[in-house]
Amino acid sequence: MDDARVDAYLDRIGVPRPAAADLATLRVLQRAHLTAVPFENLSVHLGEKIELKPAALVAKVVDRRRGGFCYELNGAFATLLTALGYEVTLHSCRVWTGRRFGVPMDHMAVRVQLDAPYLLDVGFGKFAHLPLRLDVTDPQPDPGGAYEVLPQGPDLAVRGDGTWEYLLDQRPYELLDFTPLCWWHRTSPESNFTRKLTCSILTGTGRVTLSGRTLITTTGAGRTERILDDAEILAVYRDAFGISLDAVPAAQAEGVAV
Repeated sequence: MDDARVDAYLDRIGVPRPAAADLATLRVLQRAHLTAVPFENLSVHLGEKIELKPAALVAKVVDRRRGGFCYELNGAFATLLTALGYEVTLHSCRVWTGRRFGVPMDHMAVRVQLDAPYLLDVGFGKFAHLPLRLDVTDPQPDPGGAYEVLPQGPDLAVRGDGTWEYLLDQRPYELLDFTPLCWWHRTSPESNFTRKLTCSILTGTGRVTLSGRTLITTTGAGRTERILDDAEILAVYRDAFGISLDAVPAAQAEGVAV
């Protein structure tokens, strides 16, 4: 990324050019990304190509004003962080299924090395708002809850608010290494991404999520749900997520209602 692209990305997330690549800046960047760029899987349902190349991912976030899912969001964010001078690596994660950790490469997260190693994740939906230390096992308070990072063999198990999140492989990977699982998530009728339309973003008071036709709003006062008609859905995409659509997309998995 040249300086112009870096400035355009920073403008997209509402952050001025930082003076230093330090922890304080990293915290600002992560929080800003989460509140500006939605977690969404619309490309799956709109038949759009997902290309795991840094320039393509940055273009989707910056030029097209869109979001994406883990490989896209964390891939784009890692590109920005690298351009700003951070030491960044990408890592495979096995997501907790409720009974066990799933398959390798099912999720991608970002590690940044400063005075200590830090985990950043802007592509997991509801997760920590700020970087997590990877070299401590004590609970780490975060605006999104309390998180723990615990050794499990050669890997690190991440736990948040009483449930496991994922198992982090400490070995670094290249972005293209995630292509097979990205393809599976985008095409398989067994993938949650083909079965469900999801768009979610962190707000100053909680989170706004559009799951199919259901608008879910969480704040400090609680959670509300409401079923929307087509016009309301398009308005929420536009006003809450900054995404303009001509028509309401439908889930691609055959016979699956959203």
